[in-house]
Amino acid sequence: MLIGELAARTGVTARALRFYEEQGLLTCGRTASGYRDYDEDAVARVRNIRELLHLGFTVEDVRAFAPYLDRELPEVFPYEPRCAFGYAVVGPPRVAELNERIARLTRLRDRLVQRMPWLDPEQAGGDSVSPPEK
Repeated sequence: MLIGELAARTGVTARALRFYEEQGLLTCGRTASGYRDYDEDAVARVRNIRELLHLGFTVEDVRAFAPYLDRELPEVFPYEPRCAFGYAVVGPPRVAELNERIARLTRLRDRLVQRMPWLDPEQAGGDSVSPPEK
């Protein structure tokens, strides 16, 4: 599949796909015309790369999981020993950072809800986040 189709199927930009390739996270063949040509495994790989980066892992961290990115991560993680080893190498520091980020976001949310109670669906009596009428 060409870069545009892979981008559409994974929700990332063609620019991001080229970046992943430059960083050694994604590989592709080339068509006779020189266009990038991705196989079907690239869909799961790109989704996994995007998810790991979104969770706060660095590109270098994601490389530790490279052998496992062509399948959905829940299928292999952490059951395969080498994948668990990759997690052990990069996971604990990132988990600590993520926990701190979650704590900061929770404190921010709590302050916002305290000042604007309509932001909290439970206090607003539903799932609405509209400000109260004046």
